Amino acid sequence: MFDWKKPTIQLLGRWQPWHDGHTELFKKAYRKTRQVCIMIRDVSGIDDNPFDIESVKSNIVSHLHEQGFKNNYDYVVVEVPNIVDISYGRGVGYTFTEHNLGEKIHNISATNIRSELRESGKLK
Repeated sequence: MFDWKKPTIQLLGRWQPWHDGHTELFKKAYRKTRQVCIMIRDVSGIDDNPFDIESVKSNIVSHLHEQGFKNNYDYVVVEVPNIVDISYGRGVGYTFTEHNLGEKIHNISATNIRSELRESGKLK
């Protein structure tokens, strides 16, 4: 069961759509604390964000299930407002970490995935 008091890694994003690069980032984060809070920014319908919040959540849960991770056990998915900045004061008790996942993973683009989905008729 997900322990809300245990140290947890936060992943904040649009996830439009969740892809293999996101999965690799999740795995790297998960290894640090063995649980992750995935925060979905509610941006559906804004700019090029065609997926609604429930579709995004379902996609995340499905992809992570395929990798052997359990929702509400290894991670939780939380809807949040359209957060565009994270501000903090000194000594807040958490850090910011950018992970280098390698060029192949870094080059995966949700923008390109959406274009491919449109070209194949799977997305309007």
